[in-house]
Amino acid sequence: MKYDEIDHKLLDELIKDGRISYVELAEKVGLSRVAVKDRIQNLKNEGVIEKFTVVINSEKFGKKVSAFFEVDVEPKQLQEVAQNLADNPNVASIYQMTGPSTLHMHVLVEDFKMLEIFINNELYSVEGITRVESSVLLKRFKSRTGYKL
Repeated sequence: MKYDEIDHKLLDELIKDGRISYVELAEKVGLSRVAVKDRIQNLKNEGVIEKFTVVINSEKFGKKVSAFFEVDVEPKQLQEVAQNLADNPNVASIYQMTGPSTLHMHVLVEDFKMLEIFINNELYSVEGITRVESSVLLKRFKSRTGYKL
């Protein structure tokens, strides 16, 4: 399916505010409320819009330590290890990457003691992990939750 300038405008507005009403969106893009609703439904049906969600400030919610991990895994155990880690509530995101590291993972925990516990109990104990490198976030300059069109 081909997407036009109005689709791009709709997505830009939804990225800014996922709770914006169809009426407000219609005013911003110059369509009727019904036309906007239909376009958004089509974008959902096509998989362009995967879901609507809320972005939580993890630090204000008690997760004060944000750490990134490069995790090398035995190739035969990649899927099992990735799913095991993905199921952990402290893991915010996990990706299979090219290059020297197999998995790239973002973890949010309450404090450095919890980070130590996570590393020792949730990473080092997993069979198939061969190497772990970590970096702790000091300051966030920019963070994206959606694709900027």
